[in-house]
Amino acid sequence: MLAVKSMDVRENFKEWCNKVIGGETLVVSRPKNENVVIVSEKEYNEMVKAKRNAEYLKKLDHSFAQLEQGEAIHKSLDELRAMLDE
Repeated sequence: MLAVKSMDVRENFKEWCNKVIGGETLVVSRPKNENVVIVSEKEYNEMVKAKRNAEYLKKLDHSFAQLEQGEAIHKSLDELRAMLDE
């Protein structure tokens, strides 16, 4: 991870972008500690995917807990088909 001042990024934007594309994470320091982080689109997409997966796994854990506590509703295939016809 690299940390630079915003002025350095402005002066050498292309160079810093190339480093980010090369796998570096760039922390741009700003006044009042309002820093920003620059990552590649590939890394960003991986982070979003990991977050989505974690949320999905949390829902699955919750569903399994409900099932273990007997909070599930059981329907046969015929009952489900009948519900579609309603």
